[in-house]
Parts: sequence; structure tokens; C-alpha cells
Amino acid sequence: MSLKTLFLIVIVLITNLTICQTIKGRVIDATTKKPIEAVAIYFDNTTRGTITNSKGEFSINYNNAIQSPLVITFLGYKKELITNYRNQKFLDIHLEESHESLDEVLVNANDGLTRKEKLKVFRREFLGNSKFGKSCTILNEDAIILKYLKKEKRLIAYSVEPLKIENTGLQYLVTYDLSSFYAQFVHTNAKANNFEVKAVGFRGNPYYQDMAVFNKEKAKKNRAKAYKGSVLQFMRALYAENLEEEKFRTYLINVRTAPKNVFNIEFYNDTAIKAVSLKSRPIMISFKNKQFSQIQVLVSHFLVDVYGNYTDVSKVSFSGYLGSKRFGDLLPFDYGLNLDGN
Repeated sequence: MSLKTLFLIVIVLITNLTICQTIKGRVIDATTKKPIEAVAIYFDNTTRGTITNSKGEFSINYNNAIQSPLVITFLGYKKELITNYRNQKFLDIHLEESHESLDEVLVNANDGLTRKEKLKVFRREFLGNSKFGKSCTILNEDAIILKYLKKEKRLIAYSVEPLKIENTGLQYLVTYDLSSFYAQFVHTNAKANNFEVKAVGFRGNPYYQDMAVFNKEKAKKNRAKAYKGSVLQFMRALYAENLEEEKFRTYLINVRTAPKNVFNIEFYNDTAIKAVSLKSRPIMISFKNKQFSQIQVLVSHFLVDVYGNYTDVSKVSFSGYLGSKRFGDLLPFDYGLNLDGN
């Protein structure tokens, strides 16, 4: 590739990254047709968001780095997810009331574990036991519904309203609409506070904001630390096909193998998105020759873009170091893209 061609590609990528588009819209009650004020509007798993005004109106900017669904959520109403917002001039959104309420019996049920015991396990397995996980505080834990399935040795949870989570380590205030959470145990012993976890999974829609009292230097340092060796960095390096330059190593049956002999990566259907498939398995990954992980892919291929967004999240999973990462270690998809000075 000539230097001229490379320069043109870089210019195109930078231009695409910085071209902003604007979505405008209005949110009303589906029954009364009255506008709803203070509805949260945000791009899933990003720092891009706003709220509606007294007329139910909103305006939000985005660019090509934003590939996430647009989330519309307000307490007492059903959440809306919009994916086909591109090239639409105006969104007319009708929110329907939700009749879900806190089930006091379920909230306080002792199903083999008390609520206090379940919350303790939930905090550790959802937020994480790392430095950043321990720096997190859920401000509205009463919104969490927890249930322990004693026979299955499984803890499940969801929230009836978006959780407000302060991550003082990463200096984020995160709004997280927790759709589902599970922790599968090998065995449990509540008296000894011993819960050996086999697998953990959770799904939801996060929106990241800087904390009101914001320490810029602390945020910059800790967010960079969280990014190093993360799934987000791995996916961006996988797309760029520079895993080794980013200090990732790949192994087949414990033998170090060049990434080109592990992954098949090609552009998908004449787009800028790439399709990734595994040439062999199991595949081990290390970062800086430590922090070993294994990647499991349950589909023939998955798609990834230059920003680290990838498809089939539930079918592409990690064990080991990357699998141990929990909510407290996660960053928004637009981290480091200099869209809002992240």
C-alpha cells in the first residue's frame, strides 16, 4: 500500500468519525397524548444522552462511532429501543405505561438466602471484586429484584427501574437498566459465606456520565488502566489486525500462534465492518504475556467495527482474566474516541 493511499484512508476514517448528525424528536404518553418531561434519551453503552424538555422534545447528536440502539426510558413507562434512527429527520415516540411494581413478597422472600445475603453476592458478582468494582456503589438497591433458585444453585435478578451506580474509581455515574442477571454456583454455604461461582452473566442498557464532583486526572489515569487488556481494546485491535502491536498474544493448545493463523478476518459484504471467524479452537489470549483468557465463539462468525462494537455478544464470551471482569471494570463504547473529551 502506498503512503498516498494510506493517507487517504486515514483522512476518510477521521472524516467519518467527526461528521455529526442530529436526531430530533418528541416523547408523549401513548394514552393521553400529553408530552412527557425529563425522559432519558441515550445511546446504549455510551456517554451520549439527553432528556426531554417540558414539551417532550429532545435533540441529540451522534456520528459514525455510535452504532448502539437509542434508548428511551422513564420511570413508570415501558422502555423503548430504537435501532433504525439513522437518516430519520424526526422521531415521534409514544411511551406506554408499565404496570410492573415491586413485589414486596419477592423482594423480602427468604428462599434459602436472606435478601441481605443475596445482595452481598449480587454486589460482588455484578460489580466485581476488583479495585474498580469495589469502588462502585448502587444508590437505589431497593429497585433490585433478587431470587435464589435453591435446587439449581442459581441467583437471578433484574431491576424495576434503572439502577444509579457511582463508580468513584472510574469517575462515572452510570444509569443502568438491568434486564437480567444470573450467577450459577458450584456450591453454596451461606453460613460460611462461601459461594463458589461457575458462571455469571448480565444484560442491560448503560448510560455513562461524569460524576458531579469530577476528578479529571483520576478519571484519565484509571480509565486508561481499565482499557488496557480489556475486551474493548481487544476488539478494536482485532478489527485493526494489530493484536500483537497492542500486546495481545494468541495460542492454540498452549502454543503461541500468530493471530493470522488463529482468526480469519475479512470485510463483510463490501462494508467497513469486518467478519471474524475462528480457524481453530480452543484459542487462548494473553495480554503482556500474562492475564490469560480463552475466547468462546458459538456462531460461525461475528461482526466487529473499527470502534470495537461487535455482534452476537451472548455468543462471544471470555473465560479466565477477561471473563472475570465485571460491571465496575467496563467502559462505554465511545471511550477514547475524543468525541466529548473522554
